[in-house]
Amino acid sequence: MILSIIDWLIIGVYIIFTIAIGLYYRRKAGNSLSDYFLGGRKLPWYIAGISMVATTFAADTPLAVTELVGKNGIAGNWLWWNFLIGGMLTTFFFARLWRRAEVLTELELINIRYSGKQATFLRGFKAVYLGLLMNSIIIAWVNLALMTLIEVFFGIHGTNLLWIMAAAMAVAMIYSTISGLWGVAITDVVQFVIAMSGSIILAIIVISSEEIGGIAGLKSQVPEQALSFFPKIGGDNIAGTLTISAGAFLAFGVFQWWASWYPGAEPGGGGYIAQRMMSTKNEKHSIFATLFFQTAHYAIRPWPWILVGLAAIVLYPDLPETELRLGYVMAMKDFLPVGLKGLLLVAFLSAYMSTISTQLNFGASILTNDLFLLGKTKEQKENKKNVTIGRLFTIAIMIISLIITSQIESISGVWAFVIECGAGLGMVLILRWYWWRINAWSEITATIVPFLVYGTIQLIKFFMLQQVKLKHGVEVFVEETGKMEIIIPPEIMETFTNTHANLYFPGSFFWTITITTIAWIAITFLTKPTKENVLLSFYKKVKPQGAWKPIQKLSGLKSEKDKYYLLNLTVCWLSSIVLVYSILFFIGKLIFGEWQAVGIYGVIILVSLFIFRWFVNKTKIFD
Repeated sequence: MILSIIDWLIIGVYIIFTIAIGLYYRRKAGNSLSDYFLGGRKLPWYIAGISMVATTFAADTPLAVTELVGKNGIAGNWLWWNFLIGGMLTTFFFARLWRRAEVLTELELINIRYSGKQATFLRGFKAVYLGLLMNSIIIAWVNLALMTLIEVFFGIHGTNLLWIMAAAMAVAMIYSTISGLWGVAITDVVQFVIAMSGSIILAIIVISSEEIGGIAGLKSQVPEQALSFFPKIGGDNIAGTLTISAGAFLAFGVFQWWASWYPGAEPGGGGYIAQRMMSTKNEKHSIFATLFFQTAHYAIRPWPWILVGLAAIVLYPDLPETELRLGYVMAMKDFLPVGLKGLLLVAFLSAYMSTISTQLNFGASILTNDLFLLGKTKEQKENKKNVTIGRLFTIAIMIISLIITSQIESISGVWAFVIECGAGLGMVLILRWYWWRINAWSEITATIVPFLVYGTIQLIKFFMLQQVKLKHGVEVFVEETGKMEIIIPPEIMETFTNTHANLYFPGSFFWTITITTIAWIAITFLTKPTKENVLLSFYKKVKPQGAWKPIQKLSGLKSEKDKYYLLNLTVCWLSSIVLVYSILFFIGKLIFGEWQAVGIYGVIILVSLFIFRWFVNKTKIFD
């Protein structure tokens, strides 16, 4: 028995407390869909912001960071740190527009921005694709992470493990179904405090252990390159540090943040991020919430996980590369005393439930508003019975996600699949706010073409590999299948991969972006613009900046901002990126006691903060 009675008591109290919060906020959820899915648009910025951070802290997050650090050192985190660029773009260019649009879901924007049957098709298609398919895959991903923890801690496998997952999901489903977004957001705040407290406590205990010997001992035992904050661009691979090609650097750092759609990091905002922005009290709260999220998510939160990840390199050097993520769970199991084991498990449950409850609520909002109520009148949408429909969709998503969870062993390939199948869509999602000529056909094209390009590349690669297998294949016995199979020798496969790099990420990524961009631009000019009355209504409601001059003239409205507004906003965006990265590196150097670097990053923080505040005052976006 790994857990004591005290540990189990802590877990039990947490579950009861979580459900109690849901029951407390149930009255705020039953009056309308806006109350149920957006909290009546009354969330203050700090609740909405912390809720965003909590949602992105799932059960898999510390494990994923541990794996990245184990493979490529601290620099491995650039595989997700690069998303800050697009995140800050959302903060300054889109947060206020989402709140001003006053839509119930992100997909409702389609019908106030576009016109025609093509807009209705796009909205319905995305409701199923995002609300059901992608949502269920994300939930399954998060389920797998918690299952990994339970397996290591308790040695539970198979059907019993799935029943435990069903019970954990049921708790999240109960309070999210009862209370709507208000209950989800408040429990997010509580869960985030618990989850981060547990992460910090674990980091302190592990780093202070005799095996590690504090920060000085950690630095002396891990490879020097593992402590590098930045990846090595080009050249030979160096074990323990992130070495990426120039093409990969361009893909991650220059193109991905604006070109590729990815859940939680959509160009222009989207998903649960858009939901939280739309749920705030006003535009100012929307911007503050998103700014807080970007800062906390990228600059403050990662370090406890990174420290445990570095310690795992020392503590568990024999872990195979495919199981490096288990280092975090093993550290919990080996170093936490009675009581704290329960607290850390509660921290993981908190991280898990904050993500699951948001995904359930978000998915149900899309399926209810953008599929079930698609084409309904305003009076029909305001019916209180629709809240019941939303609750039924929540239950349905939970069941479907459990079925998907039971059928998969690993979904590591989903990450690359999602990025490549969204490549090229990002620019349309950005420009639909800033260029009147974008229409529904533009977005349909940018949504579908990446799938066609991805599928075509996979087919080409498959047939070419079949030819290689026929020519160079070797018959071997595969233990996993228990059969003799023909495989391609590793050295031949490496030669093929290097020769046909354009068929693999990031080469395939650039092909997808290029073809998709050419396609949607061509379709935009070959099809008719959105109907004038729809564009006019959208412009009067949202008052976007950018290339809207023909519509602005029709509206008779003068631009709210001066001609340098977008330029000043761009400086706010760039200076905020420098500010947050500097805070991230400042904290890291402070932890490692590298005082000269602390001073350098401290100066950069002050300079970027001054520039940021100066241009924020010029744009008056917080007024």
